[in-house]
Amino acid sequence: MEIKDTFKTIAFPSPEILFKEKNSKFFGYAFHVTNEDEIKSHLEKLRKQHTGAGHFCYAFQLGAESTQFRANDDGEPSNSAGMPIYGQIQSFGLTNILVVVVRYFGGVKLGVGGLISAYRTGAQMALEESEIIEKTIDIHFRILFDYKNMNKVMRIIKEKNLSIVSQKMEENCEIEIATRKKMPNWYSTFSVICLKW
Repeated sequence: MEIKDTFKTIAFPSPEILFKEKNSKFFGYAFHVTNEDEIKSHLEKLRKQHTGAGHFCYAFQLGAESTQFRANDDGEPSNSAGMPIYGQIQSFGLTNILVVVVRYFGGVKLGVGGLISAYRTGAQMALEESEIIEKTIDIHFRILFDYKNMNKVMRIIKEKNLSIVSQKMEENCEIEIATRKKMPNWYSTFSVICLKW
């Protein structure tokens, strides 16, 4: 079985989109996020931006391999807002993403079916306006070695096209490298020159 080591997310926050249904206004947004603190921060900013809005419905998915998600109806009837938004995240195959649809009530009730359709459309429009990118799932290694082996180590890093995340040059040398999850087991080439992994 082939190892999957890529995932799709968005590059930048989407532009604001507006969808109208029976006088209600639905503003849609999509954000790249990596943790729940970022999610809270985006929601707080939107609440300050839309002080007259009645509902801030959203869904998010985090994680590339084991994912966590949440869908929030924010006072709308159960499963009429958050889950339709989350359905669009799934439909686009995205993770590390937050989609928010802000509603201004226009005086006409939409019913549960109308709400599901409106929130789904708002989320879909925000995602269609987003730049979707594919990223790799990387694994990190820490290498500890003597100064005398610096050239050998750097040559292997260059040959194997590895990314240096950080390095410390003190009594011994320490380099943290990142590589795609499904890269071949090249690390045996380091074992003869390294003090430890």
